[in-house]
Amino acid sequence: MIYRLYFKAVPRKITISDIQCLPSVVLTDCVAMNSLFVNQLTTIDFAYLCPKRGLVGETWLVDVVLSGELNDEGMVFDFGHVKKEIKSMIDNYADHTLLVPTKNQAITLTENNGTSHTERTVKLIMPSGEEIICTAPAQAILPLPVDAIAPEQVKPLLEAFIFDQLPENIAVIELTLYPETIKGAWFHYTHGLKKHHGNCQRIAHGHRSPLEIFINDQRREDLEYEQVAIWHDIYLAKQEDLVEQYQHNGHTHNFFAYTANQGDFSLALPAARCYMVETDTTIELLADHLAQVLADRKLGQTVKVIANEGFCKGAVAGRKLTVQKPLTQEP
Repeated sequence: MIYRLYFKAVPRKITISDIQCLPSVVLTDCVAMNSLFVNQLTTIDFAYLCPKRGLVGETWLVDVVLSGELNDEGMVFDFGHVKKEIKSMIDNYADHTLLVPTKNQAITLTENNGTSHTERTVKLIMPSGEEIICTAPAQAILPLPVDAIAPEQVKPLLEAFIFDQLPENIAVIELTLYPETIKGAWFHYTHGLKKHHGNCQRIAHGHRSPLEIFINDQRREDLEYEQVAIWHDIYLAKQEDLVEQYQHNGHTHNFFAYTANQGDFSLALPAARCYMVETDTTIELLADHLAQVLADRKLGQTVKVIANEGFCKGAVAGRKLTVQKPLTQEP
């Protein structure tokens, strides 16, 4: 939570710890505040590096509370502006990026200033000796001065980023970052879509996604949990983006690279943490891929897959198996 207190009509930004240290007489100088809130204002779909889990895809929901003096319109902040402007600030800060905890000793980050744009390269050495290396345009990799990526660590940094861009009548911003509560099977995945014209082209971004599977119109949770175990913390990659494989500390690694309209992207990571497909890795094609895999197992006459891409969006794919009648012989 970020506060702005008023002293003789001059705003000053302070933190909660500052407030706890202030004498009580100072707090009597605070102006009265009203608050507005928007729950589930937006989501943040992103990837992050973790020494134990490697490259992890994640989705957080964002609730926001703004407090301060009412403006001339009798509002703290127009709800329309909250939904557009603050959502845009959050998107620009972290959405579809690779979050890097720079205080973690297993991670190194370097910047390369090119002729046209700045690139960042991040390297993670895992306890197993495996490595993950990503190079991308600077806007695709977000370094954060924390030792781990978690809601409580990212929250104050995002609050401070937004607060600096808010009107002076707003004295307090409080964000709540949290993953969706999912009843059933779900998985974390990362990917990149080189053909996409927006930020989905970034080679290391991700999602936390529920999965539903139906065979003959019956929900099959056993198949759902079987699949999410296969796709646990997985990188879903298009076969043609694989440039080479190499050995490092006894582990096979895949090296992917492509050029998109934001620049050059590359990613190296353990082959065991990759799942390769022949198509692009849009959620539509991933759902279709799973439907075909299940149809090939001949588990029933109909197959339906509902695959989410993060929160409350996704794709449905199905297969209907036809029974071939034997040819009758003419007498």
